[in-house]
Amino acid sequence: MCLEWKLPVLTTDRLILREVTMNDAEAMFKFSSNDNVSRYLLWETHQTLEDTQALIEMAMESYEMRDFYHWGIEYNGQLIGTIDYVGLNDYSGMGEIGYVLSEDYWNKGFVTEAAKRIIDFGFDELGLVRIQARCIAENVASSRVMEKCGMKFEGTLRKSLVVKGIYRDVNMYAIIDDDR
Repeated sequence: MCLEWKLPVLTTDRLILREVTMNDAEAMFKFSSNDNVSRYLLWETHQTLEDTQALIEMAMESYEMRDFYHWGIEYNGQLIGTIDYVGLNDYSGMGEIGYVLSEDYWNKGFVTEAAKRIIDFGFDELGLVRIQARCIAENVASSRVMEKCGMKFEGTLRKSLVVKGIYRDVNMYAIIDDDR
């Protein structure tokens, strides 16, 4: 008998981390269509609402897989971003997180709050030993989020990622369970 698995809802003082649904399409399109938001991300800026709906549809289908941890960040009933484990390696006990947030909510501590919560979830519920995150070297705001979450800078991977057709240097940060 196959038990149905559901993405756990996580909460913080101000946020609800939950599944993304098609009801979030307009809110997600608002930040996904913003060039400032997608500037350092692998994916292209969304041009149409249909781009966003296609992404949400893929996410909804992926929720059926047991190890797909992709949360919408909800604040005051509104989707303001997403945060997820972009990679999990059960064998090595390692996970990698990624996040995106609406520009309207930058510099208010929302991503740090959400990231700390999923880091705790990763160590406490998933049994991870190491959680890492990477960002384009120029993305100082993302580096600061990682540092505020207790992650340590491990180095710069020179020209290790192609973003929007350009080879970019990437900063690597990580926290291990012993650091907490």
